[in-house]
Amino acid sequence: MTSTTMTVRLPTEAKDKLERLAGHTNRSLSFLAAQAIADYAERELSVVEGIDRALADAAAGRVVPHDEAMRRIKATIDRTGQTR
Repeated sequence: MTSTTMTVRLPTEAKDKLERLAGHTNRSLSFLAAQAIADYAERELSVVEGIDRALADAAAGRVVPHDEAMRRIKATIDRTGQTR
């Protein structure tokens, strides 16, 4: 894996928490900060890309009317309740 350097300003409280976590996990502040940023970016990008896909589906007419969606959801709930 390649890496690059980036300077990040964060509240003192956040740095203090990272230092405590580093002490508990024997990891460096740099490792923990990089992992946190990478995890955040992956999670948020997934949300944004999901929204983009949904908007594209809506624009292309690939939608289910509300009443039909609710009927399907209720049917699924009913089926699931019967199998327990």
